Amino acid sequence: MTQNPEIGRSIVTGGFATNLHDVGSGAPVLLIHGSGPGVSAWANWRLLLPVLSQTRRVIAPDMRGFGFTQRPIDPADSSAYSMAAWVQQAVDVLDALNIAQADLVGNSFGGALALALAIKHPKRVRRLVLMGSVGVPFAITPGLDAVWGYTPSIDHMRALLDIFAFSRALVTDELAQLRYQASIQPGFQEAFAAMFPAPRQRWVDAMTSPEAAIRALPHETLVVHGREDQVIPLANSLTLAQWIPQAQLHVFGLCGHWTQIEHAARFARLVENFLAEADAKAA
Repeated sequence: MTQNPEIGRSIVTGGFATNLHDVGSGAPVLLIHGSGPGVSAWANWRLLLPVLSQTRRVIAPDMRGFGFTQRPIDPADSSAYSMAAWVQQAVDVLDALNIAQADLVGNSFGGALALALAIKHPKRVRRLVLMGSVGVPFAITPGLDAVWGYTPSIDHMRALLDIFAFSRALVTDELAQLRYQASIQPGFQEAFAAMFPAPRQRWVDAMTSPEAAIRALPHETLVVHGREDQVIPLANSLTLAQWIPQAQLHVFGLCGHWTQIEHAARFARLVENFLAEADAKAA
């Protein structure tokens, strides 16, 4: 039987086990995935992991409620799903791996977590990369409402893939089938439905960090967005780039919400070059 590539190693984080991928060596970087149905760290970062791990240690955990990290006994119990709990899980991952400080790369929901972690634990973070990020106030988009409101079917998954990607060439029947099957694994949909029930604007608001705290961030930050993103508005990244003192902004044209997949090679080079600046300063 072929090993599922989404399953990496398991470590204890707080009172549960976190599934994560830990590859490469060098300066550590923590990748935090987004919040789509059936998502896992591997599904989100599979194209970035082999590139970044050539020069650094890359850790990509499944955040609780997603992928193959241990869920609550009752998968519909939403009490384990909060910004505070997810930030603590990320810190627990670093602690379990004896990593005092890491670079953070956060995608969408993961961007909000990376932002909140940097605010609460600034010394644990070296540099920040925020991609298609939540974390500032915005009115929920029809695209994000559809993502969080997903109910399992092939047709619904294909419709979501059309929202995520700018290029229709990426939205194949095979990919729709794969992601649909991922979304219906035991416990997956129950947990997903428990995290973001309607009305969903409140979950956008719950992921928002205070403007004053964002403006006080001392970290060098790379803000990345796809110009045609239908899930998270480009205005979010424009705001982050304005508020974060040491921010730089890169916008990919002809790109939806899947920057790390739609422009995989360019995104990997961009992130690697940004993190390598800090390596050079440290040396």
